[in-house]
Amino acid sequence: MESARTSQRGQQSSRPARPFRTAIFRGLGVLAPPLLTIVIFVWVGSTVYEYVLKPVTGVVREAIVAQVADIRHYSTADRSQPTVTTEEGLVYQRIEGDTFIPFAVYEKVQKATLGKALPSSAKDFYRQYVDLQYLRPYVVIPVFLLLFVLVLYLLGKFLAAGIGRALWRALEQLITRVPLVRSVYSAVKQFSDFFFNEKEVQFTRVVAIEYPRRGIWSMGFVVSESFLDISAAANEPVVAVYVPTSPMPMAGFTTTLPKRDVIDLNITIDQALQFIVSCGVVAPPYEAQREMQRLRSESAAEPAASGS
Repeated sequence: MESARTSQRGQQSSRPARPFRTAIFRGLGVLAPPLLTIVIFVWVGSTVYEYVLKPVTGVVREAIVAQVADIRHYSTADRSQPTVTTEEGLVYQRIEGDTFIPFAVYEKVQKATLGKALPSSAKDFYRQYVDLQYLRPYVVIPVFLLLFVLVLYLLGKFLAAGIGRALWRALEQLITRVPLVRSVYSAVKQFSDFFFNEKEVQFTRVVAIEYPRRGIWSMGFVVSESFLDISAAANEPVVAVYVPTSPMPMAGFTTTLPKRDVIDLNITIDQALQFIVSCGVVAPPYEAQREMQRLRSESAAEPAASGS
């Protein structure tokens, strides 16, 4: 009796936790997709900002500084004198030694620093001044995105033309002659062509292979069927399959196996990538419909079984 009462109390005490846990998982299910989407876009944006936007902005900054910098040198007997007034009535502020810059530039940078350490040289003053005056983020980022898209469009159009394709092939031949660079470049190019070249994607098909052991199936993409030596050694046709990993399909591995061990899947490349990125949650439409029909049949069978 005591054991039965104890088990009943344990069941009653565990019941309130189920709605709480269910609500937590339901909330995670709602927030996870937008949060992961934001994280991916933030990662891509930070990468572009760090390796593309910052170098380009630095080059533009130096070019503007070279054009607008008004750095003068005055030899004054009184080194404690902070400013110098020219014959035109312009006021220049001493920065270091006999180096002076316009007082308007100095004042703008000083107000922007808000008590922080001021730049130590006239060039650094002008770099900050250019950032404040010309390279503000709300102006630079939209202009950069527009120019970046425009450059991609023009580059794609140029490479599609005959002269552009010829020049690009000549450049690639020069790159592939560099001993260490050619290995890395060839691998990266094949990988990028696999995902971004329409001809390659149309040729590739989605398959399933038994990996990492028999009875466990993994999804992959056929990338080639040209390993003649392996085919001769195996005495049967072989294929090379790229097996991506979830949730990042770019991280994966390539394996070669007999063609008879490969099962073609009736899904598109996009559906396969969605399945991989979602860790199997987003299944192809007909597979999802089949799963829903199975769940409905099981739920309909439960009342019948309980009634009997």
